[in-house]
Amino acid sequence: MSMVNFEAAHAAWLDEHLARRTGERRGRLERGYQHAERLFVKQIWWPLVGSLNNLHPEYEVTDWRGRSYFADFVWLIGWVKLVFEIKGYAAHVRDMDRYKYCNELNRETFLFSMGLPVISFAYDDIEQRPDTCIALLRMVMARYQPHQAPVSRALLSEKELLRLAIQLARPIRPVDVVHHLQVDSKTAVVMLRKLCDKGWLTPAFRGRGERIVCYELVRHVIAYLD
Repeated sequence: MSMVNFEAAHAAWLDEHLARRTGERRGRLERGYQHAERLFVKQIWWPLVGSLNNLHPEYEVTDWRGRSYFADFVWLIGWVKLVFEIKGYAAHVRDMDRYKYCNELNRETFLFSMGLPVISFAYDDIEQRPDTCIALLRMVMARYQPHQAPVSRALLSEKELLRLAIQLARPIRPVDVVHHLQVDSKTAVVMLRKLCDKGWLTPAFRGRGERIVCYELVRHVIAYLD
């Protein structure tokens, strides 16, 4: 995406949100939207989405105590509501006391219960490793965005198996596929071998290397789950 187009779109987007707010809501946007937030929009959101529509900066929500809290960003589209937080090491780790730490965790749990999952990114990753952030955010958003073209059941099954392999955090076995997708063991093995052929999994052998017992995830697989 063109950075020239980004600068124009970003300025118009920020002006629009400022114009729609008054009082403390406007003041919070003026004070709270700083370098880290702009860097997230420029290096992560714009390259991935190509638009700032439905992204709301310094968005006011209520915590479990009934107090106002301004999230860095909230993505609102249809029934989808996702909170994005940019967390610097100093403010969120080094300089945080136990009380603030408890409040932050309680707030995130409460927001999740209210249908507002919180997705946090480290400032260092946004600045130094934006590709990692983009890949992870792509996986998150893919769960909420409809495909623009018809998708085969086989492709959906492949992606679901890869997500399962990531969630397991260990080599995936045919029995895992059987239980997760409710298929027979022969079908499970065929599906896993197809993913090996495509380079997403690698087989792990037992004993003298004659029998495949499980399959390990290839590290770059998250780029496939968009």
